[in-house]
Amino acid sequence: MNKIETLSPETETLPVTQIIANFAVAPIDRDAAADAAQIARLSLLDWIAVAVAGRDEPVAKIVRDLVGGDGGTPEASVIGHDANLPARAAALSNGATSHALDYDDTHFIYLGHPTVAVMPAALALAEKLGSTGPAFLDAALVGLETACRIGEWLGRGHYQHGFHQTATSGSFGAAAAASRLLGLDAERTCHALGIAATKASGLKSQFGTMGKPYHAGLAAANGVEAALLAKAGIVSRPDGLECEQGFSLTHAGEQDNTSLAMGELGRKYVFTEVQHKFHACCHGTHAPVEALISARDDHGVSPADIESVELTVNPRFLRVCNIEQPATGLEAKFSFRLTAAMALSGYDTSALATFSAENCHEPSLVALRDKVSVVTDSGLSESVAQIRIDRRSNEAVVIRHDICDPMPVAVREAKVRAKAAALLGQDRAERCWLRTQDLGTAGEPVNLRELAEL
Repeated sequence: MNKIETLSPETETLPVTQIIANFAVAPIDRDAAADAAQIARLSLLDWIAVAVAGRDEPVAKIVRDLVGGDGGTPEASVIGHDANLPARAAALSNGATSHALDYDDTHFIYLGHPTVAVMPAALALAEKLGSTGPAFLDAALVGLETACRIGEWLGRGHYQHGFHQTATSGSFGAAAAASRLLGLDAERTCHALGIAATKASGLKSQFGTMGKPYHAGLAAANGVEAALLAKAGIVSRPDGLECEQGFSLTHAGEQDNTSLAMGELGRKYVFTEVQHKFHACCHGTHAPVEALISARDDHGVSPADIESVELTVNPRFLRVCNIEQPATGLEAKFSFRLTAAMALSGYDTSALATFSAENCHEPSLVALRDKVSVVTDSGLSESVAQIRIDRRSNEAVVIRHDICDPMPVAVREAKVRAKAAALLGQDRAERCWLRTQDLGTAGEPVNLRELAEL
């Protein structure tokens, strides 16, 4: 991970809300942001792909029908809906839709999904305002970085207490992006963040249900609403993140790492460490799945040869993706044991169809699943897993994998574009990629319907 230096002397005495507001409205250092901007465009392509692929999921249809039934001023595109809707409604629907498959990116600095919270808010408001591609990308980048930084500031205690960072920190990222698009000054942006502080919510107890993707929509809509209200003159606590009875103190935030979490904000971008998903399941399962695929392909391990499988992971994941006997496709995405059985059996874990109720009950998978045990090691980071496979031949295979090992940008780009092609079709994915690349210089208004060929 990037080494982040502490706050500069002129910043270290400021409240966190003010630090974020100043960052949200300041000119962007193009040299410092160059890599992050390119990865943000990759995340936009990835977001389009998973959102379009997820538009027929039940939660996507339910939320879309809700906002479509409400109607309203046609301001922004809604994935899966022919007519435009108000920006806040579009953000809600598109956020939920893009997280419906749980196939979107993750950031391990704060264990959250930044793009599904921030991108729908920035796109919806950019369409409402007629913002250009560069203005939209700048706002999205500010929001993505804000979500990651606030997530780190709130710390692991916030997450372990039961709060879903995609919904909580994501709301602040969406508010920062929306505030920038609206041209708010730092004072008004503080009020937007304060409004978001009293709206942000989301519980990890919803994992494995439709409530989890709904969180992403809530965060996006919260950000749009907070910024619009701040622009209209609503006054909130301008120190709503850190004040007495503010968001951090009431939501189990650690609040003692401001210097580290906000260090070099605007000069270094921690968003560059975002992890894109290449398996259609919870990101917590990816490190063991990668290790198990290596055992299968590189060490010749086959299901018939397996006596037992032990997965060692960070204990935090026991409350995230350890459904022992999943019964639905959605639950399967949050099951260490079943995803392990799938990987060892040669199932394509990048394919959406793999995660089905039928496979949850497939006898050979269930038999192998029941040979898998999950143990924990607090010394492992969230991105690392170790597997041990005991074979009938009395040989053992032990593999350790870290999904945060550095990946060259060119390799990441190739993987994301291949994933988009699998979800959208090769030709459509390529056109979408070229359009996202052109956004950095395009002078015409952003239009999601054209960008994604909705």
